[in-house]
Amino acid sequence: MCISNTGSSPFSLVHSSMRKQRSKQPKIRVYRLTRRRYDKTEGKDLELKNWKLYLENETIKEENAELRKEASRLLQENLALMTEFRKKFLNLSCFSATLNDLHKH
Repeated sequence: MCISNTGSSPFSLVHSSMRKQRSKQPKIRVYRLTRRRYDKTEGKDLELKNWKLYLENETIKEENAELRKEASRLLQENLALMTEFRKKFLNLSCFSATLNDLHKH
């Protein structure tokens, strides 16, 4: 038996046919991403929740502004009372110091 040197052996024929089959297949596979279907009722529910949260936020902001005003008013009142208290306390301490001086003589 003589093997011809034509370069086509049974192995090379099988190998070349496999290469041709592989080239038809895509080299990179892209898988489709499943997307959630947009449900109209779900969208309306989200809009309603968003609206409720917006209104709640506005109410909280209004209450916060009122509380700030009240805190400012109370601070001013506190400062006025402290000033009054210091004036009276200074007058009392001066008065008691004068009494102490009188008792010593």
